[in-house]
Amino acid sequence: MYMTNDELEGIRRKKLEELKQEQIRIAQEEAAKEELQAKKQSILRSILTPKARERLNSVRTTRPSFADQVELQLIALVQSGQIRQQVNDDQLKRILLLLQPKKKDINIRRI
Repeated sequence: MYMTNDELEGIRRKKLEELKQEQIRIAQEEAAKEELQAKKQSILRSILTPKARERLNSVRTTRPSFADQVELQLIALVQSGQIRQQVNDDQLKRILLLLQPKKKDINIRRI
């Protein structure tokens, strides 16, 4: 019923190896995320004017998920060839308005 030292050592080695593999996998995922983020930022730098980038960063501070959606949409438009020149601030404003979800008006009435 008791385990020998060799059996315990084998279990420890196996567990240690599993932990090492998990750390390697996590590090690889992080590296892939960082590489993807760097590519995304490079594309955005090339297609957005400085003022437009500044506006998008302002949007990111208040609505990060919406800014991510806009970035992905801009990259998709570039990759499909629909955007061939830099997007200026006014053009980005129009894109933001188009992609912004419609707000529902809530009217409270007293009876």
